[in-house]
Amino acid sequence: MKKADLKTLIKPLVKECIHEVLLEEGLLSNVVSEVAKGMQGNLVVESAPSSRHPFPQREEQQIRQQTKQTRTKMAQHRKGLMEALGADAYNGVNLFENTEPIRESKRGKGEADLGHPSDPGVDISGLIGNAAQVWQSIK
Repeated sequence: MKKADLKTLIKPLVKECIHEVLLEEGLLSNVVSEVAKGMQGNLVVESAPSSRHPFPQREEQQIRQQTKQTRTKMAQHRKGLMEALGADAYNGVNLFENTEPIRESKRGKGEADLGHPSDPGVDISGLIGNAAQVWQSIK
């Protein structure tokens, strides 16, 4: 007997047996009820937030005051650092003398950032020097 013939004979028998076990004997309903029981124990319940504030008002004021003091100390420290750097840095030379901030250019998504259209860029003609002449002589 061929495999295909055996399959055509056995398939209806197996299908009928599985149908009988799952539905008629109640195996499927037992499995479903057990899964439902197991899921009930793992329910997550969200509770409404309490209207009480976690900190009393006095502690909240202390926290605000400490935060304000910390911020002023940080600002004073930064100012001192900037003054110390500005006084002796680069032997008094202003590195940004006669410069302008970079102008933002609007570009679309996926476009290359080539700078502002009015920016001439950097002249690189002298970078290679007379390499074109050298190349011509090599040819």
